[in-house]
Amino acid sequence: MNNEDEFYDAVTGLDSDESCEGTSEASFKDAVVYVGAQKNNGAVPQENGIKKHRSSLPAPMFSRSDFSVWSILKKCIGLELSKITMPIVFNEPLSFLQRISEYMEHTYLIQKACSQSDSIERMQTVAAFAVSAVASQWDRTGKPFNPLLGETYELTREDQGFRLISEQVSHHPPVSAFHTESLTGDFVFHGSIYPKLKFWGKSVEAEPKGTITLELHKHKEAYTWTNPFCCVHNIILGKLWIEQYGTVEIVNHSTGEKCVLNFKPCGMFGKELHRVEGYIQDKSKKKCCVIYGKWTECMWSVDPQVYEAHRKLDKRGTTDTRKQKPEEPEAVNEDADEMPEVQETVAVIPGSTLLWRISSRPPHSAEMYNFTNFALTLNELEPGMEGVLAPTDCRLRPDIRAMENGNIDEASREKERLEEKQRAARKERAKDADEWSTRWFQLGTNPYTGSQDWLYTGGYFERKYTDCPDIY
Repeated sequence: MNNEDEFYDAVTGLDSDESCEGTSEASFKDAVVYVGAQKNNGAVPQENGIKKHRSSLPAPMFSRSDFSVWSILKKCIGLELSKITMPIVFNEPLSFLQRISEYMEHTYLIQKACSQSDSIERMQTVAAFAVSAVASQWDRTGKPFNPLLGETYELTREDQGFRLISEQVSHHPPVSAFHTESLTGDFVFHGSIYPKLKFWGKSVEAEPKGTITLELHKHKEAYTWTNPFCCVHNIILGKLWIEQYGTVEIVNHSTGEKCVLNFKPCGMFGKELHRVEGYIQDKSKKKCCVIYGKWTECMWSVDPQVYEAHRKLDKRGTTDTRKQKPEEPEAVNEDADEMPEVQETVAVIPGSTLLWRISSRPPHSAEMYNFTNFALTLNELEPGMEGVLAPTDCRLRPDIRAMENGNIDEASREKERLEEKQRAARKERAKDADEWSTRWFQLGTNPYTGSQDWLYTGGYFERKYTDCPDIY
């Protein structure tokens, strides 16, 4: 294990403001056409046997107030970080493979893009989907479990019209591959995630690696992009909070159109915390629209000329006369990086069109690891499912299951046992000079970017699991 592996699952939660405040119903007209796909989760019987999706976990989360990462790290001064095992108390009861599936929480946006006839409107919707894919990290202060090599996760949602399969295809470096397909053949969404991690003492920065691809079959289009940088503050001391920053370029490889999104760092005053701003340009590089909002709240689009006129007014101070909070003195090095005070919600420019708004969380979310309604359903295991799922599915992991049931001691023991079993299997393969063989994905080339990518080889849903490894 190296330093990057150590904090692979440390990209966790943040604190944010409330959702963007009320706007007239008329302003939602372009965003609610497919909102019905978000509703009534679980009202339709599922292939995996679930008839109604759960709305809570079997046990509420435990208190972390008695635990400190520093209490662990201070005993390891002078040792390699790879020797440090983070206790299970800092986890949430989901695998990273399940966390990846949260990209699909707002599948209705893909379905909306499939139905749109104008390519610029489709790009707007795809951009909103790309932003929504990172929204589930809002306020999530628990770490997903590192997937074991060969671990898989299957998710079939007939109510949202997709099925997904993912696999942990590499352990060093950790790479998670996923493939999602529409149940009606409208789209395919796939990629491989390999976060390049840097530990800065008080924070961990994840550099996005791997290509994300969305194919809309009706329009014969393919879009590719990578996720923004992610920084988790106060790994050692203080309250965890997160910011996303960096430039995300979404390319339509069929039309040559491009969307450039700037996830802004919080800045000295914290004014830019969570903000996203960008534009869409056609193949001649002419700006067609401006996109703005917060990845924790909502995204809007507006005509570039309207946006520029509004910005000029804003610079003259005629649109916002509220005083800024005075800058706080910079904290000394050993102190925690205090999260900036959250500024006002998104100021909507007149004439803007709503592209996406984050779904509200269940009222008891704080007692359930700050999970969304979608996340609450990801690890449910109903009678009969074990006979359908691959034996490597995350739902069958005993450490995650024990944690979800509130048995932390058992979860910790099982986590240690599984990690030791994985190490022993790796040593055995090394002794016999055996190479690890992936089951459902193979390393290849992304046909649109030419970059290295893990591609789904098919066959999972035929339910032939004879070659699956024994990892639990």
